[in-house]
Amino acid sequence: MERPSLEFNLPDTHEEGKLYVVDSLNNLNKLNVCPAESQRSLDEEENSGGTGESTAGSNTRSQYLFFVTFILTLTVTLALVSFVIFLIFQTRNEVDQLSSRLLSEKKNIEELKKLNNIILKHLNQSRIKE
Repeated sequence: MERPSLEFNLPDTHEEGKLYVVDSLNNLNKLNVCPAESQRSLDEEENSGGTGESTAGSNTRSQYLFFVTFILTLTVTLALVSFVIFLIFQTRNEVDQLSSRLLSEKKNIEELKKLNNIILKHLNQSRIKE
């Protein structure tokens, strides 16, 4: 089966007209070479608005969205980790302060016990003398 030649003598037209004719000839060639695929590719091209948007463009867009999402996730994670570290240091400082207060209160209680014992001894001795 012989294919018809797609070479035509194009009249002198504007550049846009030439591009339109070449594009039309390419579409005809696609129809002759692979008729099963041609309708699907033409439908996809029409659905995309004829902007030439292909899977490579959507792949690039999805990679960009993934990259932006990844950066945002890293930023939020870094902020949360920083906040947790800050809370750990704050808690450690509070525990240190509380422990130092408890030690000083323990010393005060020990002194009060000694004073109480001294007072009790003194009272016991004064009762005995009476």
